[in-house]
Amino acid sequence: MTEPKNKEQIEDDFSFSRDHYYKLVEKGDEAIDLMMDLARESEHPRAFEVLAGMIKTNAEIADRLMDLQNKRKDVNRVDPQTVTPQLGGVTNNNLFVGSTKDLAKMIDTRQAVKTIKDDDIIDGDE
Repeated sequence: MTEPKNKEQIEDDFSFSRDHYYKLVEKGDEAIDLMMDLARESEHPRAFEVLAGMIKTNAEIADRLMDLQNKRKDVNRVDPQTVTPQLGGVTNNNLFVGSTKDLAKMIDTRQAVKTIKDDDIIDGDE
C-alpha cells in the first residue's frame, strides 16, 4: 500500500466513525427525552434507573468521540525515530567497517578540513 492511500483510508475511517458516533448521540438524546417523559409520568423507580443508564451511555459515546480524535492525532503524528536520516532524523547507531588505520586516517582528514569546536569533542574533559 502506498502512503497517500493509507492516509486516505485513515481519514475515511475517521469520518465514518465520527459520523456514526454523532448519529448515536443524536438517537440517544431522542431516547433520553422519551424516557424522561415516561419516567415523569410513571414515577416508577425503574424508569428513572433506566434513564440514568441511558444518560451515562450517551455521555460515554461523547467521550469515545474525543478518544477518536486523540487516536487520529496519534496516527497522524510522525515518530522522530522512524524518520530516515536523509529526511533530517537522528542516527543513533553508526557502524564503521574498516581498519583502525582507515578510521584514524578519516579522523585526521576531518580535523585537517575543519577546526575542532567544543561540541565536536566526544570525550573531552575541561
